[in-house]
Amino acid sequence: MFSPGQEEHCAPGKEPVKYGELVVLGYNGALPSGDRGRRKSRFALYKRAKANGVKPSTVHVISTPQASKKSVQNLEDLTKAISCKGQHSISYTLSRNQTVVVEYTHDKDTDMFQVGRSTESPIDFVVTDTVSGGQNSDEAQITQSTISRFACRIVCDRNEPYTARIFAAGFDSSKNIFLGEKAAKWKNPDGHMDGLTTNGVLVMHPRGGFTEESQPGVWREISVCGDVYTLRETRSAQQRGKLVESETNVLQDGSLIDLCGATLLWRTADGLFHAPTQKHIEALRQEINAARPQCPVGLNTLAFPSINRKEVVEEKQPWAYLSCGHVHGYHNWGHRSDTEANERECPMCRTVGPYVPLWLGCEAGFYVDAGPPTHAFTPCGHVCSEKSAKYWSQIPLPHGTHAFHAACPFCATQLAGEQNCIKLIFQGPVD
Repeated sequence: MFSPGQEEHCAPGKEPVKYGELVVLGYNGALPSGDRGRRKSRFALYKRAKANGVKPSTVHVISTPQASKKSVQNLEDLTKAISCKGQHSISYTLSRNQTVVVEYTHDKDTDMFQVGRSTESPIDFVVTDTVSGGQNSDEAQITQSTISRFACRIVCDRNEPYTARIFAAGFDSSKNIFLGEKAAKWKNPDGHMDGLTTNGVLVMHPRGGFTEESQPGVWREISVCGDVYTLRETRSAQQRGKLVESETNVLQDGSLIDLCGATLLWRTADGLFHAPTQKHIEALRQEINAARPQCPVGLNTLAFPSINRKEVVEEKQPWAYLSCGHVHGYHNWGHRSDTEANERECPMCRTVGPYVPLWLGCEAGFYVDAGPPTHAFTPCGHVCSEKSAKYWSQIPLPHGTHAFHAACPFCATQLAGEQNCIKLIFQGPVD
């Protein structure tokens, strides 16, 4: 016999409840080396057969007049005792002679999903540093990653409306979150402990939802207990920002989560239901190709390559001058100088600028509408709908420890100057 929770997830012919999806920015539908297991470009959160959420319960304060082996032993004994009971805990080291351990107990009403760089079993979605241009991180870069091994956790209500909340830090293999002496931590006026992770978990909720009318929101930092703060001066500064009491850690459709090395987009199940699909994007690709656009100089027919071959430049691939938007086939003329290899003069209007192959944006989750792919990001050449291109062009994405800049969602390339995207000008067949 199934328990009620299992029945909901496993009953034959019944769709499991989907809370939403996390999509990593910078990957155009799949990781360069392919999606494998828990390491992939998007992760769907479904209602679990059995609830695995936790909530805070007992608070233990371990304090001794002097830092001693005894106090360390007391902490180790307590942590072991909590682990033996199979319970989760968060340890706050306030000083060498005082630690607060908050014990967590089972919560039958929530499901917990953990995100981080670690490949250990508590992590549901393994995320590595996104390299600009969609290239894969090599081992050297991964070892120097700024993404926390146990970066954050998302807790979803098992009952409607299936609210999803984000919290900084994740529980490790011993079911513990450990905030050391140097981590930012404090006691709130109501007495409960809270803190921030080393490089922080930042969240931005768009204004107006994730639609064609969306506007960027304000970046905030989320604490270990899920409170919302203004940003620190730098990612790892000791001093926390100010508490923003009017805002919550509830994820909305289109919320962005930054883990200092990778940025994730949250799409709700309802948002995805109304969003364009991979099939819709493929139909748009076929529609463009069926119109037989031509190179205005070579008069050869152009065609966007299939979604499966999105990294291989093909003979019929459309290319564009990104300063004016004129679409051509590939040609080797128009160089202005040897030093600026990518600066070309458009034969149609004489405008000088980058000349790049065009790639269709294949990750449907990044589209704010189902419009035709008419605009290209500068300087990478990824193509999507006008509303989607303009939305992402005005989003300041965190970069490094204190910088922000707009980037292409499909490849994470930093967008160029004032003209982040350009309307493409196709020439139809002359026959």
